[in-house]
Amino acid sequence: MNLKGRDFLKLLDYTPEEIEYLLELAADLKDKKKKGIPVDHHRGKNIALIFEKTSTRTRCSFEVAAHDLGMGATYLDPSGSQIGKKESIADTARVLSSMFDGIEYRGYGQEIVEELAKYSKVPVWNGLTNEFHPTQMLADMLTIKEEFGHLKGIKLAYMGDARYNTGNSLMIACAKMGMHFNGCAPKKYWPVQELIDTAKKIAEQTGGSITLTEDAMEGTKDADVVCTDVWVSMGEPDEIWAERIADLKDYQVNSAIMKNASDKAIFMHCLPAFHDLKTKIGAEVGKKFGITEMEVTDEVFESSQSRVFEEAENRMHTIKAIIDATV
Repeated sequence: MNLKGRDFLKLLDYTPEEIEYLLELAADLKDKKKKGIPVDHHRGKNIALIFEKTSTRTRCSFEVAAHDLGMGATYLDPSGSQIGKKESIADTARVLSSMFDGIEYRGYGQEIVEELAKYSKVPVWNGLTNEFHPTQMLADMLTIKEEFGHLKGIKLAYMGDARYNTGNSLMIACAKMGMHFNGCAPKKYWPVQELIDTAKKIAEQTGGSITLTEDAMEGTKDADVVCTDVWVSMGEPDEIWAERIADLKDYQVNSAIMKNASDKAIFMHCLPAFHDLKTKIGAEVGKKFGITEMEVTDEVFESSQSRVFEEAENRMHTIKAIIDATV
């Protein structure tokens, strides 16, 4: 399968076979890294990393992946690029693609990364936008496949705010791979109807299914995988916390939810997670609202069912596969 020159903007652009190929490549690259077998066959090439939203896992994953492949990586933080400010997105794409062999973008609207790709002469990769998070999805799918040996037929329950990048992308990923997606959230936190309809049409072809419910126990019943994400996304105002806590408190992943899931169920979270008060924001929210945990309890986060750190590691291996396959 030849993906050279392809952008990686959202999973909707890729067939199930292409996604499976990237997962197999990631597994092979992971195995080689564990065995100390070098894969630095991209020496002399360089990639640009545009971060309008900062990140620990995405930045480290791209930088380590590039280094392992023999590439150089230039990090442009929110103050290090003129994209959309002094220089248009189109001009930024044309300048960077004349110097680099690939461009990663992590930031705001999906239209930004789509425009970058339109004017770039080299592959553009979506490190996260408001609407989609495709690199996280490959890491999640690899983690699930490592656990169960397959993806088709797996039942995944997503708890919490399903309107944005993680909820949207998990729904599409499940549809593409013949999995059963159960979104558990108040109705106002469901993905837009157009995307739900698109996912359902895809699932009809792959043997998967898409279900949205406001009943957390119904949605997580016998689930193989229970996922969640932070209740307030990066860039949203702090005033949102009160509303989200009130709306989503019944969708916390706790021991009752995990007992309701399958006996072999695993817990996943793209991180960072507010499972205790050991962060600045967590401490502030805890003091203000009198809670010690938010979207997931510390008991579940630290349990033997948790795969959050395996999932985090797999960000690097799957991103390495994306770079290797498309450059």
